Amino acid sequence: MPTYTAPVRDTRFVLEQVIGLPELAGKPGFEALEADMIEPILEEAGRFFAEVVAPTNLPADKEGCTRHEDGTVTTPAGFKAMYEQVRDAGWTTLAMPVERGGQGLPGVLSFAVEEFMTSANMAFGMYFGLTSGAIEAIEARASDELRALYVPKMASGQWTGTMNLTEPHAGTDLGLLRTRAEPNGDGSFAVTGTKIFISSGEHDLTENIIHLVLARTPDAPKGVKGISMFIVPKFIPDADGNPGQRNSLSCGSIEEKMGIHANATCVMNYDGATGWLVGDENKGLAAMFIMMNAARLWVGLQGYSQAENAYQNGAAYALDRRQGRALTGPTEPGEIADQLIVHPDVRRLLLDSRARVEGMRALGLWVALQADLSRHGSEEDRAKADDMVQLLTPIVKAIGTDIGMRVACDMQQVWGGHGYIAENGMEQFVRDARITQIYEGANGVQAMDLVGRKLAMHGGRAIQTFFGMVDKEIAAAGEDERFATLKGALAKANGELKAASMWLMQNGPANPNNIGSAAYHYMEILGLVSMGWMWLRSAKSAASALADGADDAGFMEAKLITARHFAESHLPEAGALRRKLEAGAATVMEMPAEAFARNG
Repeated sequence: MPTYTAPVRDTRFVLEQVIGLPELAGKPGFEALEADMIEPILEEAGRFFAEVVAPTNLPADKEGCTRHEDGTVTTPAGFKAMYEQVRDAGWTTLAMPVERGGQGLPGVLSFAVEEFMTSANMAFGMYFGLTSGAIEAIEARASDELRALYVPKMASGQWTGTMNLTEPHAGTDLGLLRTRAEPNGDGSFAVTGTKIFISSGEHDLTENIIHLVLARTPDAPKGVKGISMFIVPKFIPDADGNPGQRNSLSCGSIEEKMGIHANATCVMNYDGATGWLVGDENKGLAAMFIMMNAARLWVGLQGYSQAENAYQNGAAYALDRRQGRALTGPTEPGEIADQLIVHPDVRRLLLDSRARVEGMRALGLWVALQADLSRHGSEEDRAKADDMVQLLTPIVKAIGTDIGMRVACDMQQVWGGHGYIAENGMEQFVRDARITQIYEGANGVQAMDLVGRKLAMHGGRAIQTFFGMVDKEIAAAGEDERFATLKGALAKANGELKAASMWLMQNGPANPNNIGSAAYHYMEILGLVSMGWMWLRSAKSAASALADGADDAGFMEAKLITARHFAESHLPEAGALRRKLEAGAATVMEMPAEAFARNG
């Protein structure tokens, strides 16, 4: 059975020394934060999720969820009590506003804690995951009456929220959705239709579930311009705001999935269910994007959280399993064989994985901090922070989840045949990580969003700011030999990114297919440069700590080694990716569609 230890030391290093969270304590938006809070919060969260939640991961995956004849769903044994423990401990209210019953702490600190929960049991964490985004959408667009009725109980964890977009005939193309909403004449609507792939759509953990549903009103325009958003609760609140009459909606079935078996991914049937309009009619897509943007960062976190857990178990196995002898001769002649860790290829897999996970953790936390900063400070500072959130959200989502799948597979490889056996838990990381590349906008969609929308916004302001920030970091690195290799490799990779950006500007307008074929490669380059930037910041912080006589010198030395490995083994990929990008769409589009089919 796999084990999990929350990476508290690394998370503290990023928050305290790489992105400087303690320096913001007491400033606008960070009034509730005290610098000495960070360590105890992370330590206690790490202990709680490792000891209470992580042991349920493998058995809950085996048990799964059960749908009953009345359309209700029972979650795995112990989930309800564990949900209440998490809620009562306050882990889900860290970043909720004080006026909503929360603790008012910065979102970046909550984001760090969410990694621990998601690594411990991703399927369980999903029951909490979409509620925050649902609250954001309701707060931003709903009426005062709806906000007052729903947000407090959702913020406390007493009620949970979901997002209902996808329909059987319409995946990413929301313009095709058919769910309809007919006015009831009293300000409410009768919502009818079927939604699929609804995470946490039905469960027994809370007394009510609040569904945010996209639907069309009778005279709505065709396409995405005719979509509205509705609050459709499982139980209609009574006059006192408590769950009252059961609404006419139910779980038609639980999807038979590759992974995340302990989460109830539902087909949801709405049969004239009572709902209330959120925001303006036909403006539902904009409201849903508020929720989706938050969800995409969270899914990126899901990706690298699975990578973290897989890495821990891969490293533990390599330090325990004995097989073969070191190429330079036995390291332990008295033993039957040497540990796997002596083999260079095993070390390559481990160090590659560590570099990816730690680099993406630093980037994810930095972007989460920018989300906090985008709400406070001067107009210029807010705009700069929001630009970075918009630009790098596709990177955290897509590259973070690609890393999740890559590391899970690589660590399964370290285990060899034993990694393919279910009882050892490594194959669960692979199965669970796989969905993160698909939902909340498949990673190819993220690439198109990045290249088609994010690069051009505000006349390219965000990407130009990014170039400048990376260049400034490189220039400030000085001549310290400990990260000279990283500094040079990052400068070269940033140059490749600039060249790729220029190629898109020159070759995209004349042939949009060039943008489509190049988008993923461009996203991968930006991901490498973003993580390389975080590794340079991390290396500088580690070097500074060593110069100051750090107590954990081994941790800091390992940071410098891993940073150098990222420079030598990962950043050079930027050049090859740029050359692939510049091949354009000619061969991709030349093949006749029918030629893709095998007919013999």
